[in-house]
Amino acid sequence: MDGIQTTAPGSGAPGDAALEDSWEVAGRRFRSRLIVGTGRYKDLEETGRAIEASGAEIVTVAVRRVNLSDPGAPMLQDHVDPRRYTYLPNTAGCFTAQDAVRTLRLAREAGGWNLVKLEVLGPPPFLYPDMRATFEAAEALLRDGFQVMVYCSDDPIAAKRLEEMGCVAIMPLGAPIGSGLGIQNPVMLRAIIENAKVPVLVDAGVGTASDAAIAMELGCDAVLMNSAIAHARDPVLMARAMKAAVEAGRLAWRAGRMPRQYVADPSSPTGGLIR
Repeated sequence: MDGIQTTAPGSGAPGDAALEDSWEVAGRRFRSRLIVGTGRYKDLEETGRAIEASGAEIVTVAVRRVNLSDPGAPMLQDHVDPRRYTYLPNTAGCFTAQDAVRTLRLAREAGGWNLVKLEVLGPPPFLYPDMRATFEAAEALLRDGFQVMVYCSDDPIAAKRLEEMGCVAIMPLGAPIGSGLGIQNPVMLRAIIENAKVPVLVDAGVGTASDAAIAMELGCDAVLMNSAIAHARDPVLMARAMKAAVEAGRLAWRAGRMPRQYVADPSSPTGGLIR
């Protein structure tokens, strides 16, 4: 998890915990633990309004799909100000290591971006992370000096290997991209979190606010989503819901949940009852 944890679970630190608590990746510090995508909205105006409502500080940008350089066409920058938000170029739509590396090299040439999100997908219909290609692309990008946040399978061994290679954040899927199925493998996600020394973010599969809260209650440093907001009937309202869910889940993790048990434990004292 992130190397600078401001408050341990159960510490009961005073003050506004949402403001005091922050996380760090690649030497950059953020308060919001919600990262949102910029695709799949009906238009760029809706994109900007939803991102504003989410409170996010980092937005992912699919370099192969979003106009970042042609002033003659609608530009994302006009609605999502890069002076206000940290742009995180990603390799959405890349199915080979070579395509992913080429895409991010072009992104760096175009915008100077060095902090990037790597994803290399397997074939439809599941688009599961192609881990062999992911390792290949990560190695090449790290050699080129990129700071790589990497999308991966929910495999603790693969996640640890990516961290040891030098990736600055590990981003296991909660469920297949765009499925909205929620957190399908909490046991393996928890194993990844407990063994990581870099931030761990759930990426993909979130469908609604409770999914985001569960990810944070597991101890994730942040949650990344796109379809869950963009495909909602009211994306702006859903963005507000996701913001609240991430904050609530993080607070619950910090507070430390009560133990689970399989017998009742009455909340009222049993001594001194009137007979």
